[in-house]
Amino acid sequence: MTHLAILCVRNEAAFLLEWLAHHRATGFDDFLVFSNECTDGTDGMLDRLAEMGLLTHIRNDGPYDKGGIQFTALKAAAKMRQVKEAEWILPLDVDEFVNIHTGDHTLSALHAALPDATAITLTWRLFGTSGQTRYQDTPVLDTFTRCAPVVMHWPWRSAMFKTLYRNDGTYKKPGVHRPRDPDTSKLDAANWADGAGRALPDLFKTKRIFSNYGQDNYSLVQLNHYPLGALESYVLKADRGRAVHSDDLLGLDYFVERNFNTDTDTTIQSLAPQRAAELAALMADPTLATLHEQAVNWRKTRFTQLLQLEPFRALFGRLMMTPPTKPIGAKAARFLIQHANLGRRKIAEQP
Repeated sequence: MTHLAILCVRNEAAFLLEWLAHHRATGFDDFLVFSNECTDGTDGMLDRLAEMGLLTHIRNDGPYDKGGIQFTALKAAAKMRQVKEAEWILPLDVDEFVNIHTGDHTLSALHAALPDATAITLTWRLFGTSGQTRYQDTPVLDTFTRCAPVVMHWPWRSAMFKTLYRNDGTYKKPGVHRPRDPDTSKLDAANWADGAGRALPDLFKTKRIFSNYGQDNYSLVQLNHYPLGALESYVLKADRGRAVHSDDLLGLDYFVERNFNTDTDTTIQSLAPQRAAELAALMADPTLATLHEQAVNWRKTRFTQLLQLEPFRALFGRLMMTPPTKPIGAKAARFLIQHANLGRRKIAEQP
C-alpha cells in the first residue's frame, strides 16, 4: 500500500528533516509538500529534497481563496495525479507526528490491527513547552516530552483529529482534518475507526473533526502535536501566521489551550533507531546540512529582530509569566458543555 502525506509549510526548515525522517520510518512512502512565502530557506530545502526524489514540492505563494493558505493548497492537491493515485492519504502539519502503538509501530502494523477500516482518526495528544524558554537546535521528539493526560475533558480542541483515509473514491478531496466532498452512494460502505480501534458512528463520516473526550483515544495510534515548541519558537510562530486562519493573530488564548505539561509520554521513541538512521542519511547530504544550519541561524536572528518590536516583546513577556495549563476536571467540563449546548439551542431557535 502507498501512503501519501500532504504537508503545508512556511519558515520551518529547521524542523523539516526530523519530520520527514520520522514519517519515512513510520512507513509513508510519498510526500506532497506546499510552501508559501518562505524566507528561511524552507523552499530551497524542499527543492533539494525533490531533486533527491524524496518528495514533491509545490510553491503555494497565492493568491489564496477565501478558505486561506492551507485550503488553497489542498484544493490544488485534489486535482493532482499524485493524490488521485495514492492508496492512503493523511494531511499533516510539520508539528504533527504519527505515533503508532501496535506491532512494529509502522503503518503496516496499524492496518493489520484495523484491517476493515477505510478511515482512521488520529487524535491529537497536545505536548506543551516542557519548560523550554529559548529555542535550541535539538530534536523536537527528544526535547518536548511533557503533555496532556490521556483522558481530557476540555477543551474540544484537545480532541481534534487528522484522518488517515483510504483513497477509494468515497471522498473526492483531502481536507485539513477530514476528507471532503463525499460520494453519498459510497458512504454506507465506509468504515471509520478511532485511534483506540472503536467503530465510529455515521456522524463521523461527514461532519466531526474531534473525538469524544472523557475517554482514551490513543491505545492503537495517536498524533503527537507540538503546537508551541519553546517560548521563543511560539513568538516566531506568531510572526509566521496561521495556515488555516491566516488573519487570526496568535496570542495567549491559543497558547493556554495547548500548553499541557502534566504527563510524560516518550512512546514515540519506539522508532528512534529507524528515525535516527533516516535523519543521518538526510544530513549526510552537504546541501541539506547547510540549509538546516542556515535555517537555525535564521530563527535566532529573526527572534532578536522581533523582540525589538513591542507586540512581540510583550507576547514573549506574557508567555514567561504564564504558568503551565491545568487540565479541567470532568465536573467543570460538564458545566461548560452544558452552557455551550444551551447557547447552541438558543441560536437554533432564533427566527
